[in-house]
Order: sequence, then structure tokens, then C-alpha cells
Amino acid sequence: MGYLRHVVACNAWSPDDFLPLWLDGGRVGFIRTDHVAALADYPYVFDIGDSGIAFAPDLSGPSLTAALGEVALDLAARGLLGPLRGEPFAITERWGGPTLFTLDRAAVPFFGTRSYGVHLNGYIRDPDGLKLWIGLRAPNKKIAPGKLDNLVAGGIAAGYDAGATLVKEAAEEADMGPELAARAVPVGAILYRMRLFEGMRDDVLFLYDLELDPGFRPRNTDGEAVGFELMSLDAALARVRDSDDFKFNVNLVLIDFALRHGAIGPDHPDYIALVCGLRGGG
Repeated sequence: MGYLRHVVACNAWSPDDFLPLWLDGGRVGFIRTDHVAALADYPYVFDIGDSGIAFAPDLSGPSLTAALGEVALDLAARGLLGPLRGEPFAITERWGGPTLFTLDRAAVPFFGTRSYGVHLNGYIRDPDGLKLWIGLRAPNKKIAPGKLDNLVAGGIAAGYDAGATLVKEAAEEADMGPELAARAVPVGAILYRMRLFEGMRDDVLFLYDLELDPGFRPRNTDGEAVGFELMSLDAALARVRDSDDFKFNVNLVLIDFALRHGAIGPDHPDYIALVCGLRGGG
């Protein structure tokens, strides 16, 4: 058990198991080598080589988005990815860069494209120490059903930036007004890459801290959480250390919170590995 195992699990992948996905000479994703054969069925979209996969040169922007939409529908019908979600993610070469194409959220792992999200640590100061509002994910969630979660978290969809996503998700997930959500302090980011059945999660999580009034009570409005618990930081860290009760990437968010607030200090034997590992996605 321990903290570091979560960091290791979220960075478990080997370059030998993937081929890079290229667009105009820039890498935009990773394709599992055992998925390459499926892409050979779409020669009008993909140019498959021994060292990588490129998009057909006559596809770009809207035409590439449309072609990938058709491919994603077919891959979902073949069981190679889950049902499409109707939520487009903007694919860029770097954060803040121009949108190269958009991709349904469900298809992002298959193509190994980088996605971005926000996570909010909502906490209060108590005479006994810091306490965090922890959500319980609904049992019908596709990813990590029934697991513990941050107070607010969500992916950044096309057309949104980090701040707007935080305000939107805070309203949906915790019934938090925009004025309160806007008080959240950006405190950094976590990066990780991990192999999945569908392909790869290449994620950047933008982190926010928000000190809440002791009288605040979250209320979920979108059905994605079924309850909330005010948990001491020590109790939350014990569950991170000794169990898999939290959603896989939430463990990383809580470890980062503990490092920044001194609950995990330099005398911990894994301190340096934790600090470096939370930025392991590169």
C-alpha cells in the first residue's frame, strides 16, 4: 500500500506498446499497437507506417473532424470504444493553441490525444485541522462508479477554458454559485499518461483550492454524485494510502494537496518521487 502506488499506476504505459499519431509533422496522439489493424480499415483517413500513423494529407480542420466522427461511430459499433457522449473535446498541439480538430470525449482515449480537466479541493479550516468536502460518485458512472471524488471535477470541452469549466462544473456538481466558484485559487497542474483498454489517457488536470465557509453545504444537481462527506485531511489521506476508495486520478489530486499543505513532508521516504511523479505526463 502507500501513496506512491497511485502515482505509478497513473503513469503505467510503455512507448513500445504505442505508435505516435501525427498531424502536419506534430504528434497529437498515441495509438495502441494492437489497435493499428482496426485503423487500416479507414485508408482515406489514416496513413499507417512502421514508426507512426499520420492523417491523410487532404484532411484538416472541419473535414478531419467529420472523418474522425464517422470513424468513432464505427469503432463504437465494433466495441473498440464506448458509446459516444456527444461532448466534443478540442485537440491542440499545446494548451491554449489553435484547435486542430475536435473529437468526441469517448474517442479521446482510443486516439491517445491529450485532454484537460479541472479539479477543485473544497475545504474548511477546523480547530482539529483541515477538512475536505468529498463526493461519492453515482453507481451508474461509466468511469469509477461508486468511488470517492473531489468536490468538483470535470473535463474541459471545446469552447471552454479552465475558469469557465470550473464555474460550470461547480454549479452542476455542487450547486455552487459563480461568485463563490470564482474565488477558487489556481494552484498548479498534474500530468499523467496511463494505458487503458481503449488506448491511453494523456491528461492534464488543472488544480484549484477553495476555502469554504463552515456553513456551506454542497448539493449535486446533475446526478453524477449521490452524496457528500466532510472528511478530515488525515482521514482522506489514510484512505488514499491504505485503499482504492477514491477515483484513480483523485488520489493524485489529494496527494498534491497534502504536499502543498504540509501533511506529507520532506521526511516522507517517497517525498521526491511523489513531487516528481505528479508531473509524470510530460
